[in-house]
Amino acid sequence: MAAHGSARQGMMVWILALATFLSCAVAVAGTGTGRLEAKQRLEVQRHLRRLNKQAVKSIESPDGDIIDCVHLSLQPAFDHPFLKNHTIQMRPAFHPEGLLFDEREVASQKRTPSIAQLWHRKGRCPENTIPIRRTKRDDVLRASSVKRYGRKKHRSIPNPMSVDPDLLNENGHQHAIAYVEGDTYYGAKATMNVWEPKIQQANEFSLSQLWILGGSFGADLNSIEAGWQVSPDLYGDNNTRLFTYWTSDSYEATGCYNLLCSGFIQVNSEIAMGATIYPISKYGGSQYDISILVWKDPKEGHWWMQFGNGYVLGYWPSFLFSYLEDSATMIEWGGEVVNSEPDGEHTSTAMGSGHFPGEGFGKASYFRNVQIVDGSNNLRPPSEFGTFTEQSSCYDVQTGDGGHWGHYFYYGGPGRNSNCP
Repeated sequence: MAAHGSARQGMMVWILALATFLSCAVAVAGTGTGRLEAKQRLEVQRHLRRLNKQAVKSIESPDGDIIDCVHLSLQPAFDHPFLKNHTIQMRPAFHPEGLLFDEREVASQKRTPSIAQLWHRKGRCPENTIPIRRTKRDDVLRASSVKRYGRKKHRSIPNPMSVDPDLLNENGHQHAIAYVEGDTYYGAKATMNVWEPKIQQANEFSLSQLWILGGSFGADLNSIEAGWQVSPDLYGDNNTRLFTYWTSDSYEATGCYNLLCSGFIQVNSEIAMGATIYPISKYGGSQYDISILVWKDPKEGHWWMQFGNGYVLGYWPSFLFSYLEDSATMIEWGGEVVNSEPDGEHTSTAMGSGHFPGEGFGKASYFRNVQIVDGSNNLRPPSEFGTFTEQSSCYDVQTGDGGHWGHYFYYGGPGRNSNCP
């Protein structure tokens, strides 16, 4: 009996010791998790302080955005060590020749309803300030990490020269574009209609833009990009927004969307990068479009951006780039979506209007008055351009030429359908 009692007593001691050990382990793990969460909170707070500069005035947009009017000299660009003593260039030394007196553009502008940004309904920013969309805590937390916030995934540029089937859906990025290559280019312009494509998954996006490219499609690729996008992951909603992007190393460590890092220097007080564009085109109804011009100032060498018919937004200093410090070797215009293949099927995330090019005006999305800037700083139509899409049964592109539209193309599609499973 004594032997049995001591055995039970020993077992009880062992169970108590194990329980104590486990509770301590859980407590230590909990402390570790707590420390990790505290560290992340601190990291997010620091990042928000870096991005959200002191505002002269703040405007609450009807879509929930807060637009901060920040003094020109306090914008994020000047956090860059090479820009500490930079003198802001308030206007380009030269515009491309043929821009201001383009009769076709003026004629088409008269037929096209005006387009603006939603926050304008609630106010404007004063002179010598720029409007910056305030970054919220939730915006940063949706990113895979604080470091990756505001950045594209690696190698998401369409490469029409590639015939490697393994690259056709790399990172899930799919495209329907027109392009020119084989020469040196100093800018590009186009007018595109604006839609609100349906996004199936929050981690997917749909955009329409132009790309100014230099270098190879390897790790050294330089890119300047501008257009409109719907990106729930980046903005937290399905609104159509104006955006820019730049990188000098194929999206590895440099560059970002809008003003979410040091780089682009904004000089315009009217237009906010990343803000909602309003109104948007309706299928079978009114069509609203925006014009975007990006060009290299032949005197200073910076890459400037103009939005609409006269809003000069600002510039990317030439030192940000290697290849683009001189000129571009390829220009692309068109659409891009992320296909994350939910449930093993092609996404139903739409590109453009979500309808194929064959449906034409009022139903399909378009780029019109497609032009390049040549070595003499002349804005002119490309002599010819190619087209590229990874899966034409999902998203397609069709070109045309003539009339007030000059060089143009329709593009886009619905994504998953009976021919695109």
